[in-house]
Amino acid sequence: MNYIALKMLMGDRGKYLGIVMGLTFASLIMTQQPAIFIGIMMRTFSFITDVGLPDIWVMDPKVQFIDDVKPLQDMELYRVRGIEGVEWAMPLYKGLIKARLTNGNFQTCNLIGLDDATLIGGPPEMLEGRLEDLRRADAVIVDRDGAVEKLGMPGPDGQPIPLKVGDTLELNDRRAIVVGIARNTRTFQSQPVIYTTYSRAMLYAPRERKLLSFVLVKAKPGTDLMALKTRIQDTTGLAAYTQAEFKRLTYTYFMKNTGIPINFGMSVLLGFIVGAAIAGQTFYSFTMENLRQFGVLKAMGASNGTLLRMILLQAALVGVIGYGLGVGLTSLFGWSMRNTILAFKFPWQLLLFSGLGVTLICIFAALVSIRKVIALEPAVVFKG
Repeated sequence: MNYIALKMLMGDRGKYLGIVMGLTFASLIMTQQPAIFIGIMMRTFSFITDVGLPDIWVMDPKVQFIDDVKPLQDMELYRVRGIEGVEWAMPLYKGLIKARLTNGNFQTCNLIGLDDATLIGGPPEMLEGRLEDLRRADAVIVDRDGAVEKLGMPGPDGQPIPLKVGDTLELNDRRAIVVGIARNTRTFQSQPVIYTTYSRAMLYAPRERKLLSFVLVKAKPGTDLMALKTRIQDTTGLAAYTQAEFKRLTYTYFMKNTGIPINFGMSVLLGFIVGAAIAGQTFYSFTMENLRQFGVLKAMGASNGTLLRMILLQAALVGVIGYGLGVGLTSLFGWSMRNTILAFKFPWQLLLFSGLGVTLICIFAALVSIRKVIALEPAVVFKG
C-alpha cells in the first residue's frame, strides 16, 4: 500500500511539485525571517558581548539599554572601587561623535574610551596593530567594517578605499591617527566604532559636566555576584547588572519599544498561512482527483486505517522534502550574506521551530483530504 500511495502522489507531477514548493516556501520564510530577527536582536547587545571581561556593569539607574547612556560623575568610579568584593573597577566612555574624513565628509561614529592603564573594554580581536598602540599620541583603533565601508575614501572607480593604519581622522577639531584595525561584532546602528584611551576620549567628546558612561567591575574570586551587585546598588544608589542581565535589559527594551518583533512575526505568520493554503488546497485537489482510486482500494477491502496511513505517508513525504529544501535555501542565503551588513543568526532551535510549522501544515493538508476519503463509499467506483 505504501508503494501505491507514493505512485499516486508522484503520478501527478504538477500537483506533487506544487505541494513541495508550497511547503518549501513556508519552511524558507519560517527559518529565514526568524534568523534575520535573531541576528538583529543580538546586535542590540553586541557591544556588551564584545566587552566580555567585566562581571558587572554599573550605570545610572535610568539607563534602559546599552546605547541609552546617561553620564555619571567621575567620583562614582572611586566609590565603586571601595566596595568590598570588587577586584577592580575601570571607567568606560561610550558616545557618538562626528568624524571628519580627509575629503571633508562627516561620518557619525561610536567613540569608546578605555582605561588608560589597563585598556579594559577594548576590541575582542586585533587585525592590524596592537591594542597597546593606543598609548601613542593621538592614537585610535577603528573597527574593520567601519574602516572598509563608511570611513573609506571614494576611489577613482567609485569603490571606497579602506581606511588604513597611519591614516588620519578629525574628531572634534582634533587629529586622530589610526594605529590599528580591529574586528568586532556589528552594532544595531552599524556605525563605525573608534577606540581610544579614556583621557583622550574626554578631549574628543563634546564638553559636558559628566562624561563617565559606565563603570566596569570585576569581582574578586569566590565573590557572589548577586550579593556584590546588591552592595554596589545599596552603597552608590546606581544600577548594577551582570553581563547577562544587561543583555536582557537591552534585548527587552527593543522587544517592547520597537516594531521589529511585530514586523517579523507578521512575515512568519504570512509564510505559514500561504504555505498552508497552497499545500492544503493542492493536496485536497490531488485527493479529489484520486477518489476513484481510493474507492477501488476500499472496494478491494482496504480499511479506513490503511487509507489514512497512505494519506499521512504522502503528506509526510512532501513535508520532509519541502522542509529540507526550505532549510537548505535558508542556509545558502545565510552563507551568501555572511560578509554583508545583513544581520543573520541561524541557531539550531530554528530547525525545530520550522519543522513544527511544516508539520502543522502537513497535518492540516492531510486532515482536509482524510475527511473526504473516510466518507467515501466504495460504490463510487461503479458510477459514470
